Order: sequence, then C-alpha cells, then structure tokens
Amino acid sequence: MRLDKYLKVSRLIKRRTIANEACDAGRVSLNGKVAKAGSEVKVGDVIEITFGNKTVKAEITEIKETVRKGDPELFKYL
Repeated sequence: MRLDKYLKVSRLIKRRTIANEACDAGRVSLNGKVAKAGSEVKVGDVIEITFGNKTVKAEITEIKETVRKGDPELFKYL
C-alpha cells in the first residue's frame, strides 16, 4: 500500500491530500529515511511524522484497504 493512502486509512493524517503534501515537504520518514508519498509500506515499518515542533512516531501493525470506526488501530505509538 502507498504511504499516503496508509496515513489516511490509519487516521494518522485526516486527508490523503494533506498526507501527500506532508510527504512532498519531507516531513514524513519511513524507517529513518525521508519518504515519498508513493513509497510502499509493510507491517513492521516505523513512520515518523513531524507536525511543527511535535513529532509522532508509530509502528505499522496491520494494513487494510478500508477501516470502520470501531476497528482497532492499524499502528502503535512508539
């Protein structure tokens, strides 16, 4: 799955366009390297997102195409 789509589906970022812009600006890293929106993600990868002066770090635990509101999270915070 593409990184920008995963960020939207997992609800780390609300909209795919915002996820795409964050990747283009270099604010998203995948396993310690700056990632592009089209980078492929897999279970076990570590995503780090910088929002201004705050950094969010999460590990991918599951990948799904769609998620409902009551489903468990697709990541765990580190």
